[in-house]
Amino acid sequence: MKDIDRGFSPEKGTVCALGLFDGVHRGHRLVINNALSLAEELGVRSAVFTFRTDTVTSKGHDGRIEMILSDEEKRRHFENMGVDLIYSPAFDELKGMSAEDFVKDILVGLLGCKAVVCGSDFRFGKGAEGDCNTLELYGRIYGIDVRVCDKLSYKGEEVSSTVIRECIRSGRIEQANELLGYIFGLRLVVEHGRQLGRQWNFPTINQVIPQGQIMPKFGVYATRVIIGDEEKFGVTNIGVKPTLKAHDAPLAETYILDFSGDLYGKEIEILLDKFIRPEKGFDSIEDLKTQIGKDTLKVREFYGL
Repeated sequence: MKDIDRGFSPEKGTVCALGLFDGVHRGHRLVINNALSLAEELGVRSAVFTFRTDTVTSKGHDGRIEMILSDEEKRRHFENMGVDLIYSPAFDELKGMSAEDFVKDILVGLLGCKAVVCGSDFRFGKGAEGDCNTLELYGRIYGIDVRVCDKLSYKGEEVSSTVIRECIRSGRIEQANELLGYIFGLRLVVEHGRQLGRQWNFPTINQVIPQGQIMPKFGVYATRVIIGDEEKFGVTNIGVKPTLKAHDAPLAETYILDFSGDLYGKEIEILLDKFIRPEKGFDSIEDLKTQIGKDTLKVREFYGL
């Protein structure tokens, strides 16, 4: 997959999927797959237009939106789907551009769009002045075929990033995974901890969850741990270790079942399969150790280990 910049001129034009695609969930994939199919039909290259997620202001809030995927992970999903080209500017670069100028200068001038595909809630232009009807109007003027995908439902639930975020925040991780169409995870660097788990025969890895990342409900999860090309299983506590009073910043602490090795400084992906229990404080370290043992048994049962 190749990045498009202002000097790029795609031969024969493109079919472009339009959207923030902040979760690359089932609804987003419907839009992108339609663009891929149409590009193949027309014999042109496929493209995605998307803003860098960490630059977009949340609707109705002063801060940035909480990221389901980092921009690096978004790109990985696009590439795995077979997208040829991506244009992903910061939101500030285009937020003052009128709807017509966006179509004329970006879709036609830069991306060479023969056709575009978007969701029914797609908005564009200064102050989000343009909607799908606006896009279809300018498409007729500038010679772009506009295809609009209706909102997707899955098993009776609307597929949207808003719903998925709420599922992740409330511990309904299995429902979030259903709507995403893949397993939600955290890909973070392993940092040094206090190594208390090692003393208790539960050696763990610690990964600090950065600001801007959607925060899963504090608690214990059954997880899959991706170490290179190998998949292991783990017991992951997300939270601030209330018993030990060791952390202010939330982190993911994972005991990897049937594994020994040094992972410090490595980027490891933790995939959250099931919420086991909420995080809680214990009266003693012995109570905490006993609970960790119980959590480990539940995770082994969940995975059939």
